[in-house]
Amino acid sequence: MTCNVAFIGLGVMGYPMAGYISKGEHNVTVFNRTKSKAEKWVSEYKGKIAQTPAEAAKDAEYVFTCVGNDDDLREVTFGENGIFKTIKKGSIYIDNTTASATIAREIYDFAQKNSFGFLDAPVSGGQAGAENGALTVMVGGDQRDFDRAKDKIDCYSKKVKLLGKSGSGQLAKMVNQICIAGLVQGLSEAINFGQKAGLNMEDVIEVISKGAAQSWQMDNRYKTMIEDKFEFGFAVDWMRKDLKIAMDEAKNNGSILPITEIIDKYYAEVQDMGGKRWDTSSLIRRFRK
Repeated sequence: MTCNVAFIGLGVMGYPMAGYISKGEHNVTVFNRTKSKAEKWVSEYKGKIAQTPAEAAKDAEYVFTCVGNDDDLREVTFGENGIFKTIKKGSIYIDNTTASATIAREIYDFAQKNSFGFLDAPVSGGQAGAENGALTVMVGGDQRDFDRAKDKIDCYSKKVKLLGKSGSGQLAKMVNQICIAGLVQGLSEAINFGQKAGLNMEDVIEVISKGAAQSWQMDNRYKTMIEDKFEFGFAVDWMRKDLKIAMDEAKNNGSILPITEIIDKYYAEVQDMGGKRWDTSSLIRRFRK
């Protein structure tokens, strides 16, 4: 059923995600801090531009955000022109930002007190997943809100699952990023080792990718890692932001992340090498100084 949707944040992820919601025959109003990006979006998809997040949310039954971090999220929600100035009672707010579980719970509490629903719903799959409408979405919140919002989230996802109470989506995304960091470091070490040993690593990967070593990172990044090319996905700056969120949460829940802490320092070295915008597979560059 067609409904009114607001989408705030048209970055590399949000731009195509909002596009898929529009293609799902919903009435979409977008806001982006850089207006030219919103103008480009409405030239490509059906929808309208709002001048502020508050204006975008005014008539929306479903409000989506996909911004950079906790500070950005707080600005577009609680800020002077934020969506909470106008959000309708009975509407559902879905946040696709990778942020802290703390701010997710803060927003959930506000939503409960103001009679609208909230789902923290960070995504995985990178730019390619967003452009192909094939993201994985990890959701925290209440079942009734999830049931109402799921078909809208389905517009841009291949897998979406409610994982528990508010904050659970963000916690699951932390688990995701911890796993990815370890996988990329292992793949970097392995490729470097094989090259130093004189092996044809394309042939080696062809074989081992059919066994227990297989991973998405191996399948999608081994070739560009061998070729020393790093312009194909999630940036180092973004990964360090996400790993900091995970490490801060680990202090709260009493877990330890020794390998993650080491890899975060390795990513800092990559940043110092000029690799802030290289994709995360650029960890292998540390071996090629």
